[in-house]
Formats: sequence, C-alpha cells, structure tokens
Amino acid sequence: MNTSELWQRYQDWLYYDRELGFYLDISRMSFDDAFVTKMKPKFEQAFKDIEALEAGAIANPDEERMVGHYWLRDPDLAPTPELKQDIIETQQSIINFTKKVHSGEIHPPSGGKFTDILSIGIGGSALGPQFVAQALAPLDAPLAIHFLDNTDPQGIDKVIAQIGDRLKTTLVSVISKSGGTPETRNGMLEVKKVYQDHNLDFAAHAFAITGKGSKLETIASREGWLATFPMRDWVGGRTSELSAVGLGAAALQGINIKAMLDGAKIMDALTRKPDLKHNPSALLALSWYWAGNGTGEKDMVILPYKDSLLLFSRYLQQLIMESLGKEKDLDGNIVNQGIAVYGNKGSTDQHAYVQQLREGVNNFFMTFIEVLQDRQGQDVEIEPEITSGDYLIGLLLGTRQALYEKQRDSITITIPEVNETTVGALIALYERAVSIYASLVNINAYHQPGVEAGKKAAASVLKLQEDIIGVLKEVRQPLSLSELATKTQAQDQVETVYQIIRHLHANERGVVLAGNLGKPDSLTITWK
Repeated sequence: MNTSELWQRYQDWLYYDRELGFYLDISRMSFDDAFVTKMKPKFEQAFKDIEALEAGAIANPDEERMVGHYWLRDPDLAPTPELKQDIIETQQSIINFTKKVHSGEIHPPSGGKFTDILSIGIGGSALGPQFVAQALAPLDAPLAIHFLDNTDPQGIDKVIAQIGDRLKTTLVSVISKSGGTPETRNGMLEVKKVYQDHNLDFAAHAFAITGKGSKLETIASREGWLATFPMRDWVGGRTSELSAVGLGAAALQGINIKAMLDGAKIMDALTRKPDLKHNPSALLALSWYWAGNGTGEKDMVILPYKDSLLLFSRYLQQLIMESLGKEKDLDGNIVNQGIAVYGNKGSTDQHAYVQQLREGVNNFFMTFIEVLQDRQGQDVEIEPEITSGDYLIGLLLGTRQALYEKQRDSITITIPEVNETTVGALIALYERAVSIYASLVNINAYHQPGVEAGKKAAASVLKLQEDIIGVLKEVRQPLSLSELATKTQAQDQVETVYQIIRHLHANERGVVLAGNLGKPDSLTITWK
C-alpha cells in the first residue's frame, strides 16, 4: 500500500469522540473490505446479545446471575427500581464514609486521622484498585495505599514492614464477595494477628466489601467493624473496579470517583451503538478477531506510552483472559478459546521485546496507547524545540512504523491525558470489547469454571496435608514415602505427598527428612 492509500485508509478507519477527546486507529490492522462484509452478520447478533445482557438476561447460567456492571455508572439502566436505588445508595455511602475519614470524624482509636489504607483482596479485588492507584492517586493523597494480594508470607511481612509505625493509623479494607476466598481470608487473619501483637483493636481499623449474607459480612458485624459495603452477585470480580471494590479505595485516596463513573458512562453510550464503524469497542473486537482468526492465534501486546498506565496491561490480562479463555462454546463444542495478553510500558519495555516483535515470530498484534499531554507544567527543551515528550511520541510512532514495515498488525488508542474520566472510559471500552468479542466467537464471557477447578484442586492438596500430618503424629516412627502415601490413601499422589512434606520440612513444621532430598524414594519421614 503506497503512502496516499495508507493515509486514506487511516482517515477511513479513524474513530474520534470529541467529548472524551478519544481516538481509535485500526488502520494498521491488515483486514480488507471483504472481511468486514463477512463479519456483519456476526456483529448484528453481537449487538442484539449486548442489548439483552443490559436488559437483565441471565448471562452466568452456572450461578443464575445477571451481568450489570454498566448499571453502576448509569443506575437509570438497572432493570428494577430496587437495583437502581441500591446502586445509588451504595455510591453515596462510600462518599459519606470517605468524607468522615478525611475529616477525622471516623478516626483511629489512638486519635488523629487515618494515614494509610491496607487493601486485602485478590484478582479483580486487587488488580483494578492497583491500576487506578498507579494511574490516578495524587502525590499528596490523603491516605497512602498498600496491597496484600497474595498468600505469600514473605510478601505480607514486607508490606506490614513498609507501613511500620503507621499501623495504628492504617485503615484496613478486606474485599471478598463470599468471604471464603483463601488468599483474602489468610491476609485478613495475618493482619489481625499483627494488630493483636501491637495491642491494637483490629475491628476499629477495618471495613469490609463483601456479599450480602457472606461469611465476611457476618464477621464484620459480629466484631463491630467500621463499615460494610456490598458486592453484588451481578458484578464479576474482573468488572468490579467501578463498584464498591474500586470506588472505596479510590475515593479514600482523593480520586474523583464521580468523574471515573462519568467517563465510563460516556464510553458505554458510545459502545452501545449497533454500528460497527461508530462503535469503538466493536472496532476493537473486529481487530482482535482478524488478528487471531477468531481463535486467538495471536497474542495481544499492550504498550502504553505513559508511566502512570504501567499496570493497565496487568489489569487487562484478567479482564480479557479470564473472560475469553474458555474450553467450550455456547453449543458445548470444544473450542479452547482465548487471547493471551502481555505488556508493560513504552518506551521502557520496547527495549526488552520489540526486536522480537519486529523480526521474530509473528504471533502477536500490538496496541499502542498514546497520551497527548506530556506533563502538568512547563516543558523542558532537551534540544532546540525538542522535549522528552517529543521523544516519547517519536518512539511510539517510529515503533508503529517499524512494525508496519514488517507486516505486524497494530492498533493505536489516543487519549488527551490520564485522568479520572479517561481511565473510566478505558475500563468501559475494554469491558464492552470483551462482551462483543465473546459473542463473535460464541462463548460465555461471564463464567470461569477453570478458576473454580483450580480452587477445588488447592483445597484437596490442603486436605491431603492434614492427613499426612495426622498419620505422622499417630505413627511416630520413620516411614518411607510410599508407606506414607499408602497410609494416607494417596498412592496415586506420591509426587504431591513428596512436595508437601518437602515444604513442611523446609519451614521446620515438624517434619524431619532423612536421606537424599534429590532422590525422594530414599527418604524416611518422621514427626519431630
């Protein structure tokens, strides 16, 4: 394609919204008009599916749940007056709680004001709040935020050490829909122990974000925590950033949550249009389908050219991969769908992998994210008429051209600046793109049986560990690995038995091993 043809294609496929100052350029995706024509029936069906979803259709048949994260930013769309009122009241209660914390009306038992937030959650209860904190939290935020998003003891210790003497002025947020998520429960119990060790009343520092009637709500009520905010069953974890899950932490950091909701609402309206060329999420879904031949054959690389958007690719990993990574389609056929997502930031990380992207295996498509505003305040010229921001945009455009020259597909998203409105819009843009793409490939984006399978497998390992410890305590004599497996009725899980006793031994948890650790069959196992 010559220069004039490429320029015309750019203009033909450039999407722009004046209100958001948002651009989407898919001209460097190499689809042709015949492909677009072929896809029109699929998009017609997708737009009908989205309309039904927003009207309250059951989208998660495993749990008989609706999907309504878009009602959060436009409560008037909720299918019942009760749901509308619930959304409004929850948002207002978060705002009221935040005002009381900032003013000192809600304060630590030791007096003064809260200085920090410790957010305990995992998956969607951590990734969204982490992304938004990195993108939007002011340097002089009224509360500094810290995250426990795993069950790694050393990681927990490190975060607690970073908080240090401010523990007594730290507000603890515990986020779990069921209250039984192991990683979150473990983090809560570990932090409770820390507060107890410092003679501090944990309940006077804690609030919960959880489902109605959950184990966590029961605990918070029984112990008299500061507040409880609801997580609704019609909001999935990966689409929960604009629910209480994300809004609570954001508001406490001084982030304008109303502007985030407004940005998402504007984007929702744009992506609700049943018109491919005038719907930016549909244009993204079209590009994804083209790149991966409708089967996820190519990876999605996200490269934002802004430090504050560093965690966007990590956030999108869960949103896209958990939504689209499915074994079966809606008809029960084995399809093994999904799109792998990775990336960090430009130009830092293009030094790490653009060499391969340009000249190695062509198994990806790129999404560049451009931010027009370089900085708040006066620019610095590092060369005559050249700033650091000019270099950044030069590297983006240069990399885009270098990839195009090697027939590597790319998308470019441009926003005017990183603020609450544009971040809310980006969240809504990708949420809708996922829904549309899922319809195009005939899968359910709103259930995750693979995640549940992993949780069940983990529970079985812990039950086996209990059995192992019970046998060792009862026998009180050396056993071989095979004897231990037999006594725990786990003859077909000898490898897992070995890995469990190795872990217990390494942490001095009562298991004593004798023999060659690299030759499991040589080991004898006793209880100290």
